[in-house]
Amino acid sequence: MEWNVNNAFKTYKEMEPKAMMDMTLVPNSDPIDIGLGTSDKANIVPPKRKKTMTSVYLKYFETAADSKTRKCKFCGQSYSIATATGNLGRHLNNRHPGYDKAADVVTSSVPQTPPVVVKPSQSQSKAPQLDYNHLNWLVLKWLALSSLSPSTVDERWLGNSFKFLNPAIQLWPAHKYKTVLHDVFKSMRGDVKTSLEHIQSKVSVTLSFWNSYENIFYMSLTGQWIDDNWSSHRLLLDICRIPYPSGGSEIYNSLLKVLKIYAIEDRVLCCTHDNSQNAIHACHSLKEYLDGQKVLPFCYIPCAAQTLSDIIDEGLASIKPIISKVREFTQELNASVKLSDDFIQLTTAYQEGNWKLPIDASSRWSGNYQMVNILCKAGKSLDSVIRKNEDGLENRMMLSSGEKSAVTFVHNYLDLDSFHKTTNDMCTNKDLTVGLALLFMDNISEMITTCQKSCHNAEWLRTCAESMAQKARSYNTQVCNVFTYITAILDPRIKTEYIPETINLESYIDEARTHFIRNYSSTSFTSSMTSGYRPQDIDDGGAENISFAEEIARRKRRGSMSNNVVDELTQYLSESIVPMQTDVLDWWKVNSGRYPRLSNMARDFLAVQATSAAPEEIFCGKGEEIDKQKYCMPHDSTQSVLCIRSWIEAGMKLKYKSSEIDYERLMELAATVAADSSAGGLDKNQHR
Repeated sequence: MEWNVNNAFKTYKEMEPKAMMDMTLVPNSDPIDIGLGTSDKANIVPPKRKKTMTSVYLKYFETAADSKTRKCKFCGQSYSIATATGNLGRHLNNRHPGYDKAADVVTSSVPQTPPVVVKPSQSQSKAPQLDYNHLNWLVLKWLALSSLSPSTVDERWLGNSFKFLNPAIQLWPAHKYKTVLHDVFKSMRGDVKTSLEHIQSKVSVTLSFWNSYENIFYMSLTGQWIDDNWSSHRLLLDICRIPYPSGGSEIYNSLLKVLKIYAIEDRVLCCTHDNSQNAIHACHSLKEYLDGQKVLPFCYIPCAAQTLSDIIDEGLASIKPIISKVREFTQELNASVKLSDDFIQLTTAYQEGNWKLPIDASSRWSGNYQMVNILCKAGKSLDSVIRKNEDGLENRMMLSSGEKSAVTFVHNYLDLDSFHKTTNDMCTNKDLTVGLALLFMDNISEMITTCQKSCHNAEWLRTCAESMAQKARSYNTQVCNVFTYITAILDPRIKTEYIPETINLESYIDEARTHFIRNYSSTSFTSSMTSGYRPQDIDDGGAENISFAEEIARRKRRGSMSNNVVDELTQYLSESIVPMQTDVLDWWKVNSGRYPRLSNMARDFLAVQATSAAPEEIFCGKGEEIDKQKYCMPHDSTQSVLCIRSWIEAGMKLKYKSSEIDYERLMELAATVAADSSAGGLDKNQHR
């Protein structure tokens, strides 16, 4: 489920993640009453008694400074000072049932322990009750999963909405939510560190950056690894504020600090960055540091998705103003039922395709492609809708014939449909390895080269293609190293057959074999592998009867076996590639017995990410929503809120000071109390 501001007010039952793991209840806890503003005798309906005309109601109203009006302390409703107290009582009974119990609610300023829910014993006859402190923990999880600032709870009407349901509800103030979120962040980060301590394979990391509305520069650092069961893991490690001037040195220091916090600086194999110069400088500094520490070789590569996005932007640069016009029309179309109906009817009449509304109008590539598509494939319908509704739509939305021709030229010249297929495949392919990304990028380079060779096209189009080619060449230069080569060939769908010529160098295969033998060919492993051949080396006559010829033969057999073991890479590459739909990790899981050493290297290198962020965040409108949430977060809660959200979505349990919060149990009890309250209210109505 996507969490954003638009669905922030969904019910708590809807907000509970479907994939949440069962949480263990904390033992040795005292039972906690969980009633909805009820007393200990929740099942006993108190007899009605006549209210006297005294100040029994007046204490729930605040007299204004001018002494002319009274204001309800719960909802703010004002009454004349002359209003009879009986009318005030009717207001309290109708609008705020249970108002007389609200004064008894006591909340602490800081939660000493998390709300722990325990199952009542069989002998308990008291109906379940709700501790309103539990509601605050549900709100806290809502804030985290919706990426909302703790200051959200200070919104007056949010508090009034809760009090309308039950006046006894008291939300924590914003500063308390912020403090608790920070404590939760520290507890959960400890679990992340523990998880990384048990990893046997190497870890690869990715970097992404953004500026907030406060003009603060942030970096997110995510780790990826493959476990012994060949399951891939991706976990956010930290979100860091990069100090001014936010250059390569500052990024490097922050990056190294996080690696040391998690004690993985000696196990990092590769870093995938966002292609910015500052990130490249930081990665280069990290490589120099790790090389100086004499740990395993470290490499860094650019993001393939960001490179492709930059290439496409260069191609669309000349028609961006026209795309903006079409986007403005599309936004009006999505917002108006009348315009939408007209557009659907006209596209059907003109046979200009079937269009699903609302149309993606984001500023990402997916939205830009749709804008070009509307103009090229539904141009008549677009013009007709604008003319038919010229009173509501301004004339500036009308496109000239020259503008239409320019868009058509770019669409056909650059073969934008092929770009769309490529990006769509990158977004939907769950096995987007470095090898597959190189295959995609090599195809893009070939398409651009074909465009450049089209001499009959206009000069401005060829200039556009040259700008795209420069971006592609820059990417090819950065990925041209032996470590990228190793990562690519360990994809059984790619091997050396689909490696781009720019990095398919003869020297790389020898370097790859050297790296394999040096780092994945241990002596202890060799003896265990060759132990099965020892019975064949022993003669029936015993060791004392072994001839010199037998000794020579035995040495040759051992040498032959050793060569076969350390040369698993040659055997692997000699076999045919597998179909593209093959699950790469499943393939290695099945074949790890055939390649016991090479599979260890594959487990490390296949964790290297081809992109610094999920491709759909770079190419699709989803990325805009994520950017908005990150942009709007205040600096005092950015790290805690965004990290907690990511960790919960990854399946981790929300913890507060080492204690797990059992949200599933909280929701079960809340549902039970709500059902009991509804049944009690129904019984009262039936007895009236």
